[in-house]
Amino acid sequence: MGANYSTTLHEAHTMPITPQIKRSQVIVFHSSTKWKLHFDSLKDTNKLVVIDFTATWCAPCKYMEPVLNDFAAKYTDVEFVKIDVDELADVAQEYGVQAMPTFVLIKKDKVVDKIVGADKDGLQKKIQKHRAIFI
Repeated sequence: MGANYSTTLHEAHTMPITPQIKRSQVIVFHSSTKWKLHFDSLKDTNKLVVIDFTATWCAPCKYMEPVLNDFAAKYTDVEFVKIDVDELADVAQEYGVQAMPTFVLIKKDKVVDKIVGADKDGLQKKIQKHRAIFI
């Protein structure tokens, strides 16, 4: 029993400090230029992109924030992006956002779905639907 313990202890000391599991996260953009560069890099991939159009003053948006973080941790094959409509009004206008929160789902440079409002279950169903389609 002692040998097993010392081996385990040795392995614990030689393991990397940073975790090796890549976790998805919600990426926040504060610049239209940076958003455009990032979006352009995803155009030719089959990756689903979920954009959360939000505002700091929006109570339903605040309700959805931990939900989106949970989805980002669960669906690591999906890109989650958060855009404040007051900071990047031009991007919000480009996607026709008129109410918050609005979730726009994009795949291969095309809007494949949209959810307006704090609909946790509806958003999850749309994510599951569109991440499963391989074109």
